[in-house]
Amino acid sequence: MNKVTKLGVSALCGSLAAVSAANAGELTVTGGVDMSWMSLDDVTTGNPIGMGSNLTFSGSGELDNGWNVALSVAMTNADVYSNTNVVVTVPSLGDFRVDQGTSGTGIDRIDDVTPTVWEEAWGMGLGTGIDTPAGSSKGSTIEYTPNMMPDGLTARIAYSPDASGSNAADKGTAVTHGPEGSGYDIMLTATDALHSVDGLTVYAGMSNITQDSTSGFDGDQEERTWAVKYAAGGFTVGYQWSEEDLGTSTGALQYDNEGYGITFQVNDDLSIGYNHYESKQDNTTDVTAEASSFQIAYSMGGASIRLAEGDVDNADYQTGASYDKSGTTISVSLAF
Repeated sequence: MNKVTKLGVSALCGSLAAVSAANAGELTVTGGVDMSWMSLDDVTTGNPIGMGSNLTFSGSGELDNGWNVALSVAMTNADVYSNTNVVVTVPSLGDFRVDQGTSGTGIDRIDDVTPTVWEEAWGMGLGTGIDTPAGSSKGSTIEYTPNMMPDGLTARIAYSPDASGSNAADKGTAVTHGPEGSGYDIMLTATDALHSVDGLTVYAGMSNITQDSTSGFDGDQEERTWAVKYAAGGFTVGYQWSEEDLGTSTGALQYDNEGYGITFQVNDDLSIGYNHYESKQDNTTDVTAEASSFQIAYSMGGASIRLAEGDVDNADYQTGASYDKSGTTISVSLAF
C-alpha cells in the first residue's frame, strides 16, 4: 500500500468583524485558516506544504411583519465562491431557503450521518473517490422546512429546476446544462420526542432527478437512504444504507453504499472512534471501494488535536495497486 501522512493546523478566527445598520439587522464575518503537510511514499511530489483559508459572511434581521431573514455567503481558499443561501422564516409556515452551492439541502444533509469524532472514513484526505448521496443540491435549490410537524419529526423538501445548471447571478440563468433536468428531495429526521426511545435518531431520504433520454441515459436518477444512530452513556453507534440509480445505460449504472461507526467519549475532552464505509459500483466490472478510519480527538480550552489513521481499498473504484492507500492525518485546531 502507498503510505500517506498529512499534518494539519487549523486556526478558526472566530468573529473577525461585526457591522450593524439600522433596520437591516447585523452582518458578521468569521474565518479560519488550515495549514497542512502531506507526504506520499514512492511518488514524486512537489512542495508538501499546503494552506487553505475561509471566510463566511452572515447576516440576519427581522421584517416589520415578524418574518426573520438570514443570509450566509461562504468563500473558500483563495477567495473562491463556495455557497450562498438566504433563509426566510415565516412563523405560521416554517423556513424557506434559497441555496446556491454544493451542499446543505435535501438528501445531501444526511449523505453520511454515521458517528465520528472528526471526519468520515472517506473524507480524511486519502482521495477515496467514494460516491455518496447528493440529490438535487448539485444545482441551486429552494428548500422548505415546515414548522407544523409533530414534536421530534423534522421534514425538509428541496426542489431544483435544473439540477445540473451552474449558479446564476441576479436576473441571470445557469450557463451550463447537462442531461439532468429538474429534481426534488424529501428528507425526514425522527428523534426520541416522536418515538420515545431515548438516544435514538432515525433518518430517511429520497431524491429524483429527471434526465433527458439521450445517448447513454435511459431513465431518471434516483437516490434513497436511511440511517439510525443511538447514543447511550459515552457511546454512540450508527449505521447507514444508501443506493443511487444513475439512469444510465453505459458505464457506471448504480452505487450501493453501507457505512457504520462507533464513538466513545472518554471524558469531557477526549473521544475515540472507528468509522467504516463501503461503496459498490455497478459497472461492466463491479468494484467495491472501502474506507476505514480510527480516530482520536482531544480538546483543551480553545485548542483541539485530532488524529485519524485510515485505509482505503479500490479508490475511485479502481483495482490497481496504486488505488490501495493508507495514511495518517493529524490536525491542530485553534479557536479564537
